[in-house]
Amino acid sequence: MVTSGNLLCGMLSIILVLQGWIVPAGWLIFIAVFFDFMDGKVARSLGAGSSFGVEYDSLADVVSFGVAPAILFYSAYLEGFFGVGGALVASFVALCGALRLARFNIIHVPGPFQGLPIPGAGLFLASFVIGGIPLPPLVAAFFCLSVGGLMISSVPYGNLKGMKRTDKKRVALFYIISIGLIIGLHSRAVLAGMTIYVISGFLKIDWAKWFSEESEEDVLEKN
Repeated sequence: MVTSGNLLCGMLSIILVLQGWIVPAGWLIFIAVFFDFMDGKVARSLGAGSSFGVEYDSLADVVSFGVAPAILFYSAYLEGFFGVGGALVASFVALCGALRLARFNIIHVPGPFQGLPIPGAGLFLASFVIGGIPLPPLVAAFFCLSVGGLMISSVPYGNLKGMKRTDKKRVALFYIISIGLIIGLHSRAVLAGMTIYVISGFLKIDWAKWFSEESEEDVLEKN
């Protein structure tokens, strides 16, 4: 049911774009990320994880974070760009997203994600629309191609699923920074947060490790 909420948000986002409501369509992709984050937590807490759930989650992700953001970005920035060029550039995002998920489903590498996760890619593109950022078509095409390339790359991105016990001070700091961004940037706070995450891959920041509380074994090793 939670995964279905993800898929429903993706479908409604596409429909809203067709109706010309591009900003609400962007926010639906943001809500889809919440459902995508929660479905795994709910499945693990109930002991209800299954192969069916894994496959269904990937199918929902392709729609919500591959197809929907591609259509949204095309409608907002790329329509009419070099004839069919804009459509091809936007389609590149959906194609790379599907390839990213296919690789993830068959190659399980412990630790950070290999390549930008598709929810992060989709929300990064949607955040430009959410924040009302004006982009020239050429710049928009650059972002599409870059995000698509990052998804199928081997750049490591933090995997919060590997997080165990959280460090309360660091979590509190995260919330303080998030609230500060929302107060200062309003709707553009989503773009700021996603930009930090996209850049963090190049800096090899392990978010799961950063948020996790040090175990006694880690403290003994340092000493």
